[in-house]
Amino acid sequence: MSGIHDLLAGAGVGLISGLTSGFMGTSPGGGLVIFSVLLLGAEQHAAQGTSLITQVPPTGLAGVRRYWQNGNRSPLLWIVWIGVGFLIGGAGGGYAATAVSDAILQWTYVTYLVGLIALLILRRDRKDGSRDAGDQDQLPRLPLLLIGVLAGFSSGFMGIGGGLAITVGLAAGLRVPQHQAQLVSLIFSVIPTNIPAAWIYWSKGLMVGWPAIIGIIAGLWIGTDLGARAANGVSKAVLRRSMIALVALMALYMSYKALS
Repeated sequence: MSGIHDLLAGAGVGLISGLTSGFMGTSPGGGLVIFSVLLLGAEQHAAQGTSLITQVPPTGLAGVRRYWQNGNRSPLLWIVWIGVGFLIGGAGGGYAATAVSDAILQWTYVTYLVGLIALLILRRDRKDGSRDAGDQDQLPRLPLLLIGVLAGFSSGFMGIGGGLAITVGLAAGLRVPQHQAQLVSLIFSVIPTNIPAAWIYWSKGLMVGWPAIIGIIAGLWIGTDLGARAANGVSKAVLRRSMIALVALMALYMSYKALS
C-alpha cells in the first residue's frame, strides 16, 4: 500500500507542477520542490534531487507543442547560447548544493524568488513587442549565455529547473514577448541540460522512492499539456500577474519552512 500511496501522491505532485509549468511556461522544478516537500514529506535535498531527476525525461514536450501550434517560435541560436550557459551553471550549482545545509538552500531559494518577483514588477510597464521582428533573432549572445548560467546554477543549486530564470530573463531583461519567452523556457524541460546536476544528486541518493518518481513523471506529461493549452488562451498581462502571484506564494511557503 505504501508504494501505491507514493505513486498516487507523486502523480498529484506532477499534475499540479505540470499545470503551473505549462501555464506559465517554466520548467516544473519550482513546483516539484515545493510539492515534494509538502505532499511527499521529502527533505530539502531529496526534494531538489527528485525535481531534477524527474525533469530528465522530456515531460514538457506536450507544452512545447501547444505553444508552437499557437505561432510562437524560438531561434536556434537562443537555445544554443542559453544551453551552453545552462550546462556550466548546472554542474557548479549541483556540487555547491551538496556542500551546504537545508536551511541555506531554503533561504537561498527565498532570496532568489524575491529577486525574480522584483524583476517582473519593475519591468511590468515595458511592452513585450518593443523589439522589431527582425531584431528578435539578433539578441546579444553574452546576455543569453548569462541567462543560461543563472538558470543552470539555480537548477543545480535549488533543483528548480531554471525555467523561471529563463522566462524572466528573456521577458523582463531582453523584452522578448511573454508567450515566446515561455516557449523557450519549456524547450529546456525537453532538452536534458540538467543531467549533470541530476547525476550529482542521484549519485548521493538524494531523491524519493521510484513509485513517487514514476507518478510525478506521469502527472507532468498530463499537467504540462493542460497548462499550456490554457496559457495560449489568455493575455500576456494575465500570464505575468499569474507568475508574480505563484512565485510570491512559493517564496512565502519556503520562508515558513526555513523558519519552522
